[in-house]
Amino acid sequence: MQDFEKAHPKIKVDMTVQPWDTIQQKLPSAWLTGQGPDVAAVSSDPNAVAQYVKTNSVLPITMTGSGDSKINTAQFAPGTVDEFTYDGKLYGVPANFATLSLYYNKKLFQEAGITNPPTTVQEMAADAKQLTTGGKYGIALADNQTIQMWPVLQWLEGGDIVTGKGCSAVQTSASKQGLETWGDLVAKDGVSPVGLTGAEADSLFSAGKAAMEINGPWAASGYESAGIDLGIVKVPVGVDGKSSTLGSIAPLSISAKTKYPEQAQQFLAYWTSKTAQQKFSLQTGFPPLRTDLSDDAKLQADPTVSVFASQVGDARLYLPHVENATKVDSDAYVPMIGKITRGTSVADATKEAASTIDGLTGCSK
Repeated sequence: MQDFEKAHPKIKVDMTVQPWDTIQQKLPSAWLTGQGPDVAAVSSDPNAVAQYVKTNSVLPITMTGSGDSKINTAQFAPGTVDEFTYDGKLYGVPANFATLSLYYNKKLFQEAGITNPPTTVQEMAADAKQLTTGGKYGIALADNQTIQMWPVLQWLEGGDIVTGKGCSAVQTSASKQGLETWGDLVAKDGVSPVGLTGAEADSLFSAGKAAMEINGPWAASGYESAGIDLGIVKVPVGVDGKSSTLGSIAPLSISAKTKYPEQAQQFLAYWTSKTAQQKFSLQTGFPPLRTDLSDDAKLQADPTVSVFASQVGDARLYLPHVENATKVDSDAYVPMIGKITRGTSVADATKEAASTIDGLTGCSK
């Protein structure tokens, strides 16, 4: 904030940090009645922007273009502009951007006789089995109350959850094959405990009881403090030979009733600028939200940031622009994974999930 105010001496920024629950509870009514902040990270769910658009509570962003004085959307991570665009108008920018990488325990790999971390999803599956020994698990796979680990596995196996038209994709042959592969690894081979929450998966890896975990940059310092002989690498490439990982974002939007629309957009331009994103990334360990910083020398010099930054261009958003996305996840996808890992056939689990997804999205095939 100090850098922005120094560059814009006539603008003062007062910042308040609040929990997501508080923001998501109070901000909708505040903005609807012309109260609340001029700019806010409106939710941890990027799809929440749609609700603010429906109530005319957010300001369309027009100060776009090249250079640090404008909001350079051409350099944003893949999918982020589309995620915040409705009827051709942009209503938000990423407040931050995080990719997922593969964390691995070097000591457990060495004990299992595995020299290098996996570079393909097939190697990751084989390693998970080999590393499951002596009371230790090959991988900590959370399926509820978590950052999305299972969707990454589906993408790597060539599958998906929802099509571009908002219809279920869990019954495609590629989706079912991927769910079969990883479902069997958990249910039959025991490579991960069943039903882990995100916090439980983190604790398992932190305690040295799991050899791998797919996680974001926020986890690195905690694992290092726990004494894990930590390695972090890109998520292995999928069956098509291409990289794919999750991109996690929170939307930063402007109140439609702000008295300072120009100044608010100037702040968004600063926040998403190359200069600010480089500084933010180095201070937090998060990758920048811009693709033109992936090869930045200062970021490359940081062993943690460099891995996450290198995957910005490969990142995908989870259920972007999907109607009732939160319910698609909670009412269809999470229960489907829970059933498969507990022995329900993939055919039965995906059939039920597909019906629920199509009902929630309004798909008519």
